[in-house]
Amino acid sequence: MHPFAHRLLIAALPLSLLGVAVSHASEVELPSTMAWTAYGTNSSGYAQAVAIGNMLQNKYDSSVRILPGDNDVSRMTPLKQGRVDLCACGIASYYGAEGVMMFADRDWGPQPLRVITTSTASFGLSLAVAGDLGVETPADLAGKRIAYIRGDDALNKGTEAYLAFGGLTWDDVERVDYPGYARSFDGIIAGDVDASFTTTVTPPAQQLASSPRGVSWPVLDPNDEAGWERMAAVAPYFRPHEVTAGAGGISADNPVPSASYPYPIVVANQDLDDSVAYGLIKAMQENYDDYKDNAPGAVGYALEYQDLQWVIPFHDAVVEYYKEIDVWTDEMQAHQDQLVERQNVLMQAWEQFMQDAPSDADTFTTDWMTARASALAEAGFEPIFE
Repeated sequence: MHPFAHRLLIAALPLSLLGVAVSHASEVELPSTMAWTAYGTNSSGYAQAVAIGNMLQNKYDSSVRILPGDNDVSRMTPLKQGRVDLCACGIASYYGAEGVMMFADRDWGPQPLRVITTSTASFGLSLAVAGDLGVETPADLAGKRIAYIRGDDALNKGTEAYLAFGGLTWDDVERVDYPGYARSFDGIIAGDVDASFTTTVTPPAQQLASSPRGVSWPVLDPNDEAGWERMAAVAPYFRPHEVTAGAGGISADNPVPSASYPYPIVVANQDLDDSVAYGLIKAMQENYDDYKDNAPGAVGYALEYQDLQWVIPFHDAVVEYYKEIDVWTDEMQAHQDQLVERQNVLMQAWEQFMQDAPSDADTFTTDWMTARASALAEAGFEPIFE
């Protein structure tokens, strides 16, 4: 089994291996109103939040108010301040839990986040490559012109992860900087750059596919253990994924072995009331059929698509639910315990660092990242971000 083969497959979990006690299921108890943050109103994440909110209103008379946010910080800030219960976030939730990138800042630091649920749908997250180059795998990107999006850590980290899968770094390609994501695709079409990171279903990828250059998607061999290990060292949130929707003719009949990670990632703070966390995961699983077709990507909340050994710990009440339905294993609990311990190390390192933190912003970030890496390494964890 390669190092990323963690996705839950119900049929692969015989009861004899579960090693957990089955408790009596609790009832769903949700507050009369909840507030969530989500991506902008034109996003699939927002549409999914609306669909879930409608189900909660119809089934449990619990009203969900959704606050759209234009960027990661604007989505995460209300959660940090306790003004919302949940964030239907992107991968920045992981950066927030780790206290890195835009969260390696005096106002942030590592956040005590817990996962409620995630959606993994049919699309992939990949480098869209000009189709006229004959690129088949990430290793073929050597010497190519690769877009770097200024101010977008998540996209650039994705690109770096794909390069790493092919045994490459930014030093092995020609980096071309762009002020924004859409502009990089204009650049590919114009012949000024060769690849940019995106989802396989995004409109810019569709535009590239219909251009004279066309689009191709590098294949990630699911059995290339060394490649996946290199990718994990850069961005451990990626998982192997058979992509069945995307520009350039990707379909269920013409899939591409690639990678993905969940979107949205529905997170709460560690101190979210147990009854709310439990009620949400139970309601979303038991009423899946009532919302799965009501928004693009909502099918991704199915139990079979939940990765129960991912990179952010689950809320304790969510773990209790998974125990009740007999899918939580000793291996999953050990992984959960490691994630919680890692977060405790980060929180303690932040508290200690802030006692004598430098006032200069650049020095602050540099010194924090050094202190963070040291604390994690001393505790036996990979820093990942350095």
